Amino acid sequence: MGVSRRAVIATSLAGAAAGALPIATEAQAASPPGDVVGKVTVGYQGWFACPGDGAPINGWWHYSPNWSQAPAPGACSITCWPDLRDFAKGYRTNFANLGNGQPANLFSSYDQQTVDTHFRWMQQNGCDTAGLQRFNPNGGEGATRDAMAQKVRQAAEAYGRKFYIMYDVTWWLNMQGEIKTDWTSKMSAHTASPAYARQNGKPVVCIWGFGFNDDGRPFAPAACLDVINWFKGQGCYVIGGVPTHWRLGTDDSRAGYLDVYHAFDMVSPWMVGRISDNAGADWFYQNRVLPDLADLDGRGIDYQPCVIPGDLAAGHRHHGELMWRQFYNHTRAGVKSVYISMFDEFNEGNQIAKTAESAAWQPTNSGMRALDEDGTPCSSDYYLRLTGDGGRMLKGQVALTATRFTVPFPTGPDQTAPSVPGSLRVTGTTDTTAALAWNAATDNVGVAGYRVSRGGTVIGTTTTLAFTATGLTASTAYTFTVAAFDAAGNASGASNAVTATTAAPPDNTTNLAAGRPTAESGHTQVYGSGNAVDGNTGTYWESVNNAWPQWLQVDLGGAVATRRVVLTLPPQSSWATRTQTLSVSGSTDGGSFSTIVGSAGYTFNPATGNTVTIAFPSAVTTRYLRLTFTANTGWPAGQVSEFRVYNG
Repeated sequence: MGVSRRAVIATSLAGAAAGALPIATEAQAASPPGDVVGKVTVGYQGWFACPGDGAPINGWWHYSPNWSQAPAPGACSITCWPDLRDFAKGYRTNFANLGNGQPANLFSSYDQQTVDTHFRWMQQNGCDTAGLQRFNPNGGEGATRDAMAQKVRQAAEAYGRKFYIMYDVTWWLNMQGEIKTDWTSKMSAHTASPAYARQNGKPVVCIWGFGFNDDGRPFAPAACLDVINWFKGQGCYVIGGVPTHWRLGTDDSRAGYLDVYHAFDMVSPWMVGRISDNAGADWFYQNRVLPDLADLDGRGIDYQPCVIPGDLAAGHRHHGELMWRQFYNHTRAGVKSVYISMFDEFNEGNQIAKTAESAAWQPTNSGMRALDEDGTPCSSDYYLRLTGDGGRMLKGQVALTATRFTVPFPTGPDQTAPSVPGSLRVTGTTDTTAALAWNAATDNVGVAGYRVSRGGTVIGTTTTLAFTATGLTASTAYTFTVAAFDAAGNASGASNAVTATTAAPPDNTTNLAAGRPTAESGHTQVYGSGNAVDGNTGTYWESVNNAWPQWLQVDLGGAVATRRVVLTLPPQSSWATRTQTLSVSGSTDGGSFSTIVGSAGYTFNPATGNTVTIAFPSAVTTRYLRLTFTANTGWPAGQVSEFRVYNG
């Protein structure tokens, strides 16, 4: 079981400095905006499991001191109760029922719907990026953590969020070698996802824990530098989760680690357990944030300070005042990026995820604090909404203000469900996906989103009027419905059901373009476009000379799934090596074309058959495929002897 960060760090809270606080001179981030610079990142644990959820760990992971026993009063590892109203499934604990009579259930992070729900909340509340915590994966938790990385990837892709791997080295005593193996053999594969965070064109990796002054992180400076430089050598942008007092080498920081801290591309000092009120936040602004920012700016290192909602169990939140004060201080300091500690950390009480808003939504015998613990009613999503508004202020989308403007609790109960979405329809299929669309629902307040179900089971949510179901089996029929929901949790009835049958498995051998009609921008002499689909590599299309750009097009006869094109030139050695610059675009109607593969140079070499394969990033359903040429090092025209198209 992972050791909580706060449990192994002992740091006294700093007192407040007297007097007014200055507003810092506008700072500039060392790097341009990317997936972490200029963004709001949230720390994502994803470490809750329950017996029966299918997780390899098969226990009450991070919910109970004894994972084989259900959480109960006096035997529970969380300090706050999650709000489960948005989840399709819960797991029964040994707590008494909630104050409203509902069973005391908890979610499992291993359920994809849980992760999808969390990432939908991120999407709705301006959380740009998630740092997925990854502790030592070589013990009994490893298989579950590996699976969680895939679940987070799927959710991030579905909801347009970014994610990156955040290694926590706590008690990982063989870290120096094993972290490299874990990256190369497992985690680096996730950088292929379009949702994997990149900064300055590099995949992002965070290493949390170097230099902390405790027994759980005994690594020498040389070992730390070796790991940082190794990841940089792998082409990564490396963030350091560092001690609060890193720059001074005191309190929670070991002395002699400044070179380690300065080796990171971005520095993110830890703040959980350091402040409990606005006075403490102001002290850190003046004595740590401003000088930290100056130190890093002078070295071209990016800065990502923490924002914490406050420990709910200890009564630190002050109905949002503490969190907003940090957003205000960071914004006036000129900070460009922040890290929210944390999204789902119910163990330390610093979560922003939806939490019991009152006694009605937590077990009657839990002894826990709800969000209204100080007498101010706060909706379960209040700290998500506060994060969204704080992020907008940080990004300059709203004016700087010390007064939080996020309403703690929307006035008036909303008990009206949205209308049923209309005209659910299938807009396309591949062998593994089915694309759906529908007409908008209406609501007395506003529709918050839509839940898509397959065979009666929720498979995802979206705020748009379209959804693509993924991971399907080829040549299989699936039935889908969709329902609308509002911010109060009211849900509509199910829409009309539609059945989608996935396409046959990809065909790697059939050339879909063979003998099909062609079109062109023009040709020279007898080298017309029909030569490119006649099956003869000795004939070829050649565009009008010295008149860039030029294009060649094939009509596949109907919208079909395509995955790659293969282009050839005559194989004779007389066709010397040449590089042609071209792009690939597609159209379903022959009039409006969209780019499939951007312009790039492709080298045709007689020694390798004068053949080039251009694979698409994903399957594209299209009827017309067009090649647009802008350069050729061997001749002042576009040239193709065979234009082949495959769906596998």
